[in-house]
Amino acid sequence: MNGDQAIVEQQTDSGGKMIRTLGGIAMISGFLVVLVYQWTAPMIAENKRRAIEQAIFQVLPGAVSRKDFHLSESQLIAGEGDGVMIYAGFDAEGKLKGIAAEAAAQGYADVIQMLFGYDPACECITGIKILKSAETPGLGDKIFKDADFVANFNALEARLNSTATALANPITTVKHGTKSEPWQIDAISGATVSSVAIGKALDHSAQRLLPQLHIQWPTISGRREP
Repeated sequence: MNGDQAIVEQQTDSGGKMIRTLGGIAMISGFLVVLVYQWTAPMIAENKRRAIEQAIFQVLPGAVSRKDFHLSESQLIAGEGDGVMIYAGFDAEGKLKGIAAEAAAQGYADVIQMLFGYDPACECITGIKILKSAETPGLGDKIFKDADFVANFNALEARLNSTATALANPITTVKHGTKSEPWQIDAISGATVSSVAIGKALDHSAQRLLPQLHIQWPTISGRREP
């Protein structure tokens, strides 16, 4: 074996060792990622559950108790299950104050997740609570810190059309200071993307859920068994 062959074999062997080492590191890293996910997933789910429980009564003024349902293939079923969760809130006398449901849309930095309340008596959204947001501090985070913006959702119109197949007027976000209709959201100056995301999330969720819930209000209110 001459010197050149020895050098080539040495380089080949060295390259093989490096590939095996990198492969081992990648495998261990992947295992650790899965392990961390499995370890933290239950805690994340529990934290979300607690956040939703607290938010329900914040977005449904006057509610002091709740009953959970889920929508599965347009069927309303009592309790938790696969499908969209619907949280019904009741006052001290047992009267339905409305329902709470989740909504989400892409914001400036990440997906914004929220819970919103809806009262069938006024056909309006009665509040929102941000569950997850990574929006820019001082700008995008005003979606839950700016009192004027939050006031948009005290009685935001979400009325169904005459056939109850969709909203009569889509929920939209308009330029700050130009709101003229009860279904419009007055955007935050300097945080348009985050403001628009809130409008899109609410419109998408309301357009999808409210037509399905239209015939379910007697069941939700307790006047008819599910």
